[in-house]
Amino acid sequence: MSTRAKVFTGLAIYVVLIVAVAVIFGWTRDDNKAFQPQNEFKLDDWISLGVFSINKAVMYVVIAGALTVGTMVWIANRMQARPNRVQTLVELLYSLMRDNITRGNMDDKMAAKWFPFIGTIFLFIWFSNMIGYIPLPTNTHEKFDLFGMQIPSFALYAATANLSIPLVLALVVWISYNVEGIRAKGVVGYLKSLIPQGVHGPMAGFIFVLEFFSNVMRLMSLSVRLFANILAGHLIILFMGGALVVLLGIEALGVITLPMGVVLFLFEVGLVATLQAFIFATLTAIYLGTAVAEEH
Repeated sequence: MSTRAKVFTGLAIYVVLIVAVAVIFGWTRDDNKAFQPQNEFKLDDWISLGVFSINKAVMYVVIAGALTVGTMVWIANRMQARPNRVQTLVELLYSLMRDNITRGNMDDKMAAKWFPFIGTIFLFIWFSNMIGYIPLPTNTHEKFDLFGMQIPSFALYAATANLSIPLVLALVVWISYNVEGIRAKGVVGYLKSLIPQGVHGPMAGFIFVLEFFSNVMRLMSLSVRLFANILAGHLIILFMGGALVVLLGIEALGVITLPMGVVLFLFEVGLVATLQAFIFATLTAIYLGTAVAEEH
């Protein structure tokens, strides 16, 4: 059977399945009043500590931090002259972070200084994104009974889908590259470097204001880019995986949305999680490199 015939056969079987489900379960609508999708992202305090509290976002941050430190320490203590597959993969990742991300945007002396920082940010965000696609018992609104114990339902959540986490990371990056620029050029020299060479007169003042606010807006661009992409991915997976069926009350719709949910899940895990970590780390290296560059 040719590939084209296989594709059409698969589509035909899929259409027949949709029709069969619609006939068996009907294409009727039942009003939903209990399920609220926003509750999947609501942060309930597990342990209240006054100003601070322990919730699932804190748990995911701790897990990501432990994985970042633990895996690198574990691998560093097991390096071999003849690398195995795991070590080869780690060395490729190390080269990506050191050569492509860090050295590609700053000189070697500065790269040696800032590589641990940039590499840690990359790995922390990557682990945070990846564990966000592993179902964990974090949904305290919906519980199931297990041998008499009320266990929270399994759900997807990511610390980076909470704006506070990307915002703190962006704030650390913003302070770091501005301090580095001031250290290299002085306060006045750093502020002057915001104006491109060749711009003089009143236009220089106008450009300075734009560049100054552009510098401040990097806080939003760094944090919102990461937050919005991860949150949007989780929302789409949630709706395609079954939330849309529940909200609309049409059971047969699940035959259409569930395969889409699986494809989107694989897309998020295979590309978006790593891509967002790479973009954040690369922009961090670019901002650090341009902060000390002689020319704007």
